[in-house]
Amino acid sequence: MKIRNLIDEIDYIELVNLEDMSYEIEGISYNSKKARPNDIFICLTGEHVDGHEYAEEAAANGAVVFVVERRLNIDVPQIVVSSTEEMIARISSIFYGNPSRKLNIIGVTGTNGKTTVTHLIQKLYEANGQKCALIGTLGHKFSSDDSYHDAKHTTPQAPELQDILFNINEKCIDNVVMEVSSHSLVQHRVDYVDFNGAVLTNLTQDHLDFHITMGNYFKAKALLFAQLVAGDFAIINSDDKYADAFMGVISPTVSTYTYAVNKDADVRAKDVIFEHDGASFTCVVKGKEYKTKLTMNGMFSVYNILAAITTALALDFDIEKSIRVLEKIPGVAGRFEIVVNKPTVIVDYAHTPDGLENVLKAAREITPKNGQLICIFGCGGDRDATKRPQMGEIAERLADKVIVTSDNPRSENPQQIITDILAGIKKVNDVIVEPDRELAIKEAYKLANANDVVLVAGKGHEDYQILAAETIHFDDREKVREIFLGD
Repeated sequence: MKIRNLIDEIDYIELVNLEDMSYEIEGISYNSKKARPNDIFICLTGEHVDGHEYAEEAAANGAVVFVVERRLNIDVPQIVVSSTEEMIARISSIFYGNPSRKLNIIGVTGTNGKTTVTHLIQKLYEANGQKCALIGTLGHKFSSDDSYHDAKHTTPQAPELQDILFNINEKCIDNVVMEVSSHSLVQHRVDYVDFNGAVLTNLTQDHLDFHITMGNYFKAKALLFAQLVAGDFAIINSDDKYADAFMGVISPTVSTYTYAVNKDADVRAKDVIFEHDGASFTCVVKGKEYKTKLTMNGMFSVYNILAAITTALALDFDIEKSIRVLEKIPGVAGRFEIVVNKPTVIVDYAHTPDGLENVLKAAREITPKNGQLICIFGCGGDRDATKRPQMGEIAERLADKVIVTSDNPRSENPQQIITDILAGIKKVNDVIVEPDRELAIKEAYKLANANDVVLVAGKGHEDYQILAAETIHFDDREKVREIFLGD
């Protein structure tokens, strides 16, 4: 792409050393170590790193034009803008030919359930004969049968995201369902992505280390819905306490649909029953009833299924057919995944107070009367510390036995994280504390009888553990099979 074509489409303050407009830009970079010849380098300013300080290294690696917020003291072509964080999304979209305009994109946001709901929607598209790509926590994939292509973030940074959308379009795929994190909305990673629909799962406490207040967290999530325009659709969980607030930011020209368990809604579940082999309920869609039997379990799974059915309604898919497709889906890796039977051992990604409460309640539903519910969990380091005692209180209240361990301690002292968790527990002497996660699972093995249910919470699908000095391979599911089955 010629630099003159880019300049014509962006707002800038001034151009420095940029008389020659014939520069051919071949790529976008924002990490100086990964800068390549003929790249345009974006000097991002973040919490910990200022890209302006690494411009010289980027130039040495071949970057030819620099987007900056202040003039660099090196003799290179520079485009001075008010915000490089905002401009990187604009430049990325232009560079890749504004690919989102050629796609139907549904964004799914919320604290819990995003991954499952995106997978469910992808299956619904495919069941209706339409190709659908997926972008989210586990990476991106071009179909449900495709293997995952790794991602560093739930929602990739703008250049990677626009590149993925470009490739989706090149593969003649018309539809995309995408997890949209609150960080990505605030950090402008999804700016210039043309969303055609947005789905809210729920909003509960998480990421307050970044957002500080729930009000800020809501405002971040609400950005997805505020950008919808006539012809788009929004799907809201009416049972969520922020439902009305979300409805308030949606344009009246947008088609809005609701789902719920406890309130009247366009799509509602009633007579919900949980059994060991899944949940069953009557799904009421615009007054018409459909008997539904899932292979997934827990009330959170019911909500995820309702979100998907409501999306089917918005897309004008056949509801009966959609429900039958969703009934057969076993669930997403690491989300209430039953890894072992007798005792029943469940691995789940729950890492927030609401997530842990939901999954413990679901686990209780399938715990026999003569069995006990054992919970193993920890909390991540360098993250919202205020949720730690809350999760301790929830575990003590809902489980029969609690084992507190490490999650991803990162740079924090694991013992301090555990101390924060124990602050929410009244009977600390009844809790087993084992910082080593593998040994904590072994403690559960010693405690558990055949009728018991063991929940290993916090990491789910993750196959690594982030420690202060290194990241090691650690998969809860592998460890559970190894310890409980001898695999």
